[in-house]
Amino acid sequence: MPLSAHVPDLGALEMLLGVAQTGSLNSAAQQIGVSQQAVSARIRAMEAQTGVPLVLRSPRGSSLTPQGAVIAEWASRLLDVAAGLDAGIAALRTDRRSRLRVSSSSTIAEQLLPTWLSSFRAVGHPAGRAPDVVLTAVNSETVVGHVAEGAADLGFIEGPRRPAGLHSRVIGHDRLAVVVAPGHPWTRRRSGISAAELAAAPLVSREGGSGTRDTLAAALTAALGAGYVQAPAALSVSTTAAVRAAVLAAAAPAVISELAVADDLAMGRLIEVRTPELELRRTLRVVWAGAASPPAGAARDLIAHIASRATSPGRVAADAVSGRPGSAST
Repeated sequence: MPLSAHVPDLGALEMLLGVAQTGSLNSAAQQIGVSQQAVSARIRAMEAQTGVPLVLRSPRGSSLTPQGAVIAEWASRLLDVAAGLDAGIAALRTDRRSRLRVSSSSTIAEQLLPTWLSSFRAVGHPAGRAPDVVLTAVNSETVVGHVAEGAADLGFIEGPRRPAGLHSRVIGHDRLAVVVAPGHPWTRRRSGISAAELAAAPLVSREGGSGTRDTLAAALTAALGAGYVQAPAALSVSTTAAVRAAVLAAAAPAVISELAVADDLAMGRLIEVRTPELELRRTLRVVWAGAASPPAGAARDLIAHIASRATSPGRVAADAVSGRPGSAST
């Protein structure tokens, strides 16, 4: 139920309480830090608003009327509650500056965020202390849900689409690679494999809702049309690290971020197979809810830090990390 127009605002009630405590318009004005004329005018405005007399004025000072004393007593309780609300809001602001809840897709959580967060703490923080970061690694679909529901302040996702209902900013690019263990028949295919062959092959795959799986599905749709049928997964796992481990164990081929297997490719533990018909480059995004600008405080500071790393000389941006040529084969 909305309040009536007869209820004064908190500032006016503070002024009335000041008169009650000091017994003088002038003393109340000094206590609050305004002129006596301002207090007198505010009291008269309150009397007109409430419809009752509040202050008795005399050469010896000012005192509250019986009605004014009752309202001052109510105002005292209300202002105590308002002070508690003010303190609570301040605590929430402090918590938001000192703690940052981050939800991230598996690839970004495993390959990029550790370096970003470590350097973020190392360079210091505008508030004087780097925030405590609570990081949750899930798939991109779950990240979007966490941010939309308010369970995370920031989310990091990868995939072909910008999430509906959230604001986002591109923080880099990544490329997926088709990888196999040495000795797999595909390693002898110098010209690579077709999109149809990849779609027909049982793969080690991430679970539904992952950005990696969505990117592969979009690439296959672009190459083969919406009616293509993808073979059931040979093995479905929940993390990028698990996909890599399964391919290293020669369970089956996989489509995985180059960031996750760069060392394996360089050392020959895994072999990349060309897929000339497929565009497997994808966008990495940070997402947030609410206003168009990132949330103020630690969240905005972290986004700015990541952006500065991508543009600073000598730094390797996410889109530069994936700069391996797409034609590696044996």
